[in-house]
Amino acid sequence: MSTRFTDLFGVEHPIVCGGMTRVGTPELIAAVANAGALGFMPAHNSPTPEDLVKDIARVRDLTDQPFGVNFTILPARQPPPWEEYMRATVESGVQAIETAGQNPEPYLPLFKEAGVKVLHKCTSVRHSLKAERIGVDAVSIDGFEAAGHPGEDDVPGLVLIPALADKIGIPFIASGGFADGRGLAAALALGAQGISMGTRFMCTVEAPIHENVKNQIVANDERSTNLIFRQLRNTGRYAKNGVTDEIVRILNEGGTFEDVAHLASGEKGAVVLQTGDLEAGVWCAGQTQGLISDIPTVADVVTRIVAEAESALDRVAALRR
Repeated sequence: MSTRFTDLFGVEHPIVCGGMTRVGTPELIAAVANAGALGFMPAHNSPTPEDLVKDIARVRDLTDQPFGVNFTILPARQPPPWEEYMRATVESGVQAIETAGQNPEPYLPLFKEAGVKVLHKCTSVRHSLKAERIGVDAVSIDGFEAAGHPGEDDVPGLVLIPALADKIGIPFIASGGFADGRGLAAALALGAQGISMGTRFMCTVEAPIHENVKNQIVANDERSTNLIFRQLRNTGRYAKNGVTDEIVRILNEGGTFEDVAHLASGEKGAVVLQTGDLEAGVWCAGQTQGLISDIPTVADVVTRIVAEAESALDRVAALRR
């Protein structure tokens, strides 16, 4: 499954595991790499730049295949020393970076000078085209189906992908709504050069989260998410539970961020992933929960998706004969 994306990043399959807070551990990222896909380990999972260097070395102990580091740069009262993290990444010889959140332009010279390829995550065509103009190497565009932050435009992938394909010149991959080979085939047909998945990789043997969370993803369907913080123009898609229901209720009734901050804290979300208490906090999951029915290994997921995509494309070709 060679595409412009696989050629650019030197991987076998056009499948990406995007950066996932607390989930993208060295072990998971190495498993993704060994399966022939491209995984991005979140820099902010490591407490310090020195710890990031150790985590990069840990991935290298487990794989000799390409992998990357994710930088999700969001507004914060006390932001991490991002430039130190980035320099540590470059000096460690990592050749692929995924950026998200704020405009990555200030950091591109550092990456370009080191020959590092940059994949920037966007939620709209206009932001993707701006990313192209400032010099990123590729774009990952998130449709409305995605977990995490799908933007504020509510455009699903079926429209977003071909809309971007008509206008962009650099390679791009699609994110949000992908969990199987039919989705990969569809993304390729719509003009993308690959797909990025989060929820599907959460529900694998190697994912470092409690089995209760994985089993709940299997049990959930495509309706089992809530969009929180809509009223604050900072929409996030999370798994539906009592906590996200309460956040939606409070904000719908005129509440402020301060009224729900205690419910949405990252520390409580970490408790969910660590202990399996599904009502301890908020946790990310996308609408692809409706497509996930098992907990396989990462290698099985990637192999299956590629085989399914090839089969789907063959079926389409047969229809034209």
